[in-house]
Amino acid sequence: MFNSEWYNSLTRPFLAPPDWIFAPVWSILYLLMFGSLATYIFSYGENKLLGYLYFIIQLCLNFLWSPIFFGARNIGFALAIIIVLDIFVILTIRKFYSISKIAGILLIPYLIWIIFATYLNIGYFVLN
Repeated sequence: MFNSEWYNSLTRPFLAPPDWIFAPVWSILYLLMFGSLATYIFSYGENKLLGYLYFIIQLCLNFLWSPIFFGARNIGFALAIIIVLDIFVILTIRKFYSISKIAGILLIPYLIWIIFATYLNIGYFVLN
């Protein structure tokens, strides 16, 4: 899926971090995401179904982004996906926070990172 020759040939946006940073950052973010989900699952509240739906949708969009960007090399479609991902992460945070403040707060670093990733995706789209 990952074609380093193609990716390395792209003009990098300003503030693009070194490639080595992505694995540790995503490892931490996935731990926080699933900690948030576990907290939400075990928190008392009514009407939790929508929170589960938002979480599943954002997770699917998250998993879809890499094959579209790196595999299909479709930077524009990847940008559309990440913008929708941003929206669903915000919806997830709002719903989780309404049930458990901790569950919502645990997703804040993820939101910050994907907003930064959206900036990078826009940069790759514009520059390439």
